[in-house]
Amino acid sequence: MTYSNQEKIVTDIVLTDVIGFSKLDSLQQLEIISFISLVYKKTIDKILKTSHMPLDKLIYGFVSTGDGFYCILHPRLKGYGVILGMNFHHLSDLILKKFDYFQGMQVAVHTGELYTFTDILGHKNFIGNGLNDCARYLELKNYSISTVIVSDEAYKSFKKFLFIFEDYNPLLIAKGFKYSEVHTFYDKHGNEKKGILVWLRTPDIIAPPDMNSNSMLS
Repeated sequence: MTYSNQEKIVTDIVLTDVIGFSKLDSLQQLEIISFISLVYKKTIDKILKTSHMPLDKLIYGFVSTGDGFYCILHPRLKGYGVILGMNFHHLSDLILKKFDYFQGMQVAVHTGELYTFTDILGHKNFIGNGLNDCARYLELKNYSISTVIVSDEAYKSFKKFLFIFEDYNPLLIAKGFKYSEVHTFYDKHGNEKKGILVWLRTPDIIAPPDMNSNSMLS
């Protein structure tokens, strides 16, 4: 069997990680993950309704990490991942109000490559350096719990997205979009990484553009 013809995907990857998850007992872990899944599903349903698109045109897939998950954005929406990451981070406040032991979430966004494969249960799954590189951005020491860490590759995709969809510029300004200077650090493997912290002063759920099935970002 050969996999040399397997299609490579380059898109935005949003990683959500629950802070201090391993220190929680099993019941608390179950409560947190179950509630996050419920809240995120409602958020994605709202996004889909607003943008008039089916789920498979927004999200290419999910990968559980145990203490969070990777959200793989559909390649046609590459660049929207930074906004989706801020959408997800906005939900931390809702979770904090329900669970007093919840310490918050870290959210990282990276534009990288990955491949799909069929796992042992017959489900679509993902593998590739894009996933690994995205996780490395959570190692940034200057990370603030109120921000989303964005790789330099993802920020380039984001700026291209804003150039194409100009209406998002005044919308983000109205929500108080802010970003930091470039942070340079070395991950646990000694590789240099560059990232930017982004946040909204007035958090909100911002839907993707209402698009047809043809990519405008390829």
